[in-house]
Amino acid sequence: MTNPWKKDFPILHQQVNGHPLVYLDSGATSQKPYPVIEAMSQYYEGYNSNVHRGVHTLGTKATDGFEGAREKIRKFINAKSVQEIIYTRGTTTAINLVASSYARMNLQPGDEIITTVAEHHSNFIPWQQAAKATGATFKFFPLEADGTLDLAKVAEMITPQTKVIAIHHLSNVMGTVQPIKELAQMIHAVGGVISVDGAQAAPHMRVDVQDLDVDFYQFSGHKMMGPTGIGVLYGKKALLEQMEPIEFGGEMIDFVDLYDSTWKELPWKFEGGTPIIAGAIGLGAAIDYLEAVGMDTIEEHDRKLATYAAEQMGQIEGLTIYGPKSERTGLVTFNLGDVHPHDVATVLDAEGIAVRAGHHCCQPLMRWLKASATARASFYLYNDESDIDALVKGLKKTKEYFGHVFR
Repeated sequence: MTNPWKKDFPILHQQVNGHPLVYLDSGATSQKPYPVIEAMSQYYEGYNSNVHRGVHTLGTKATDGFEGAREKIRKFINAKSVQEIIYTRGTTTAINLVASSYARMNLQPGDEIITTVAEHHSNFIPWQQAAKATGATFKFFPLEADGTLDLAKVAEMITPQTKVIAIHHLSNVMGTVQPIKELAQMIHAVGGVISVDGAQAAPHMRVDVQDLDVDFYQFSGHKMMGPTGIGVLYGKKALLEQMEPIEFGGEMIDFVDLYDSTWKELPWKFEGGTPIIAGAIGLGAAIDYLEAVGMDTIEEHDRKLATYAAEQMGQIEGLTIYGPKSERTGLVTFNLGDVHPHDVATVLDAEGIAVRAGHHCCQPLMRWLKASATARASFYLYNDESDIDALVKGLKKTKEYFGHVFR
């Protein structure tokens, strides 16, 4: 069956190394459909201007596009108010904002931050450093063999000293979906907060921050068909109002005196300087595209594709797949015998197949897996079973090429 969406992505209609491009690295960054590219071009060609600061026509149109995208984001994750939607440079910046502002302001020795060894470095190091700065204890929920959590074990670890749970929604290595709603209920019962790295989840499934009852949620535009350099921090309004900005300067101020200053109201107090205007407009267009397809449709498509990939790849003797056998979303991480993942990726690239290889910004998880590195094939709605078939064929060719390793 022909993929109905692939035609919308111009970059996919090319050959790489003499083969049709098979792009299986959407976990790192997704490709962009025509409407996103066109929306950003229209801004630069037709109404490029700064926002909020001018009353002229171009400035007004740019501001409308910029703030209109914020409203699209609010609806997309079902936040209560646009005041809870903070533009950032990406997921990393959004997490650092919470760890640097909320955590350092509220934590003290004896308090606990709990995370997992499966976190992306962007959701690991900021909390590690916040613990060091405040004297809080940095702890880790135990993972089951497939990367999932046992909620009974989790419950045993959460105490009145637990002030923050910082965790991914969807693992960028294991493909596991964590029970965010249940974790939120547990941490709220002891008066703490939950901060969720949604970089992988927001592109692939419907996210309702009110239903999940998360306190903070972060994601990036470039993984969900939007441009690079734009991301979002969602935070409950009451918490954001208590927090202090960590960047100071133009646009985020209300009044500046010689020895003191005051800040604008939410969300602008956290958005110092000229914002990422084209990026926000592009992200708004990406959300329009995703909503037109339907997030439920995308989630079903990506789950089916990941399941098909795991089944087909699992038939290759000597290939190890990491993560759960079912309930996998969007990706398959693997190793092919003792062949280094970089060598696997190089052979696949010669066949026009793009996959990721390395530690995936998850060195603690690699040590937990007892692997120095892995290869990863990650999918999106523009992929289909023919891409998986090409991957399997490429892996078999790789195995033949390195046949001496398997003797």
